[in-house]
Amino acid sequence: MPADRPARNKGSEPRDETALEFIASICSVLVIGLFVITFVFQNFQIPSSSMEKTLLIGDHVLVDRITFAPPARWAPFVHYRNIRRGDIIVFYKPGEPNLFLVKRVIGIPGDRIHLEHGIVYLNGVAQNQPFATVPADDGNPNDAYYPYRDDFPTVAPPADSDVTSTWSVELPSHIQNGNLVVPPGDYFAMGDNRLVSLDSRYWGFVPRQNIIGRPMFVYWSFVTPEDQEDKTSVSDRVGFIGHVILHFFDQTRWRRTFHRVL
Repeated sequence: MPADRPARNKGSEPRDETALEFIASICSVLVIGLFVITFVFQNFQIPSSSMEKTLLIGDHVLVDRITFAPPARWAPFVHYRNIRRGDIIVFYKPGEPNLFLVKRVIGIPGDRIHLEHGIVYLNGVAQNQPFATVPADDGNPNDAYYPYRDDFPTVAPPADSDVTSTWSVELPSHIQNGNLVVPPGDYFAMGDNRLVSLDSRYWGFVPRQNIIGRPMFVYWSFVTPEDQEDKTSVSDRVGFIGHVILHFFDQTRWRRTFHRVL
């Protein structure tokens, strides 16, 4: 008489995944991914040279949306902190809610700021900012001194400048004894490439609610023409995608991969 065979554990038997279960799995992944992209991290591409040499045109950075967010009771384990001087921030440009910008915070609420020949004076003290470019007397017109930009805010903006009309009207009300005073709830931001950056000197303060996060590191960097952001036609975009595919290996800045943004 054959020996009794052990009872089979029905719970260990493999079974095919139903279509409904497959769809539910995909939806779960999409929901989690959407949550992470919306509330935790966001990718951002640097389109201009306003932050060189800190950030280059063609740098793709991962933006932390949590650190500067309002504290949430449901996530007490998450690290939140206030925005500090020197932080690099990604924000919606004031007056243009669909345009992202990246700049460095120079002044926080209550700070008194002015520039002398491109040097930032914060609360009366000249700042040592080796990351920033300043005008030079080397004969190069690109480095030449420009009164409004480099002696801000003591020189009135010329009529043909890039200063927005609303800021030119509002600016005098924030000046005290030759200094720009940052009001509560606002921040004064500038690009590290001070000679070309259109920043708070040209369009005003950054409201706290406009700030969405801070770039943490460069996850990919590709050599990109400075005028690429102005090429918006379908043919230009498709052409550049083809260029990226063709030159992915030889024009990727491999040394900048995982470069921390400071």
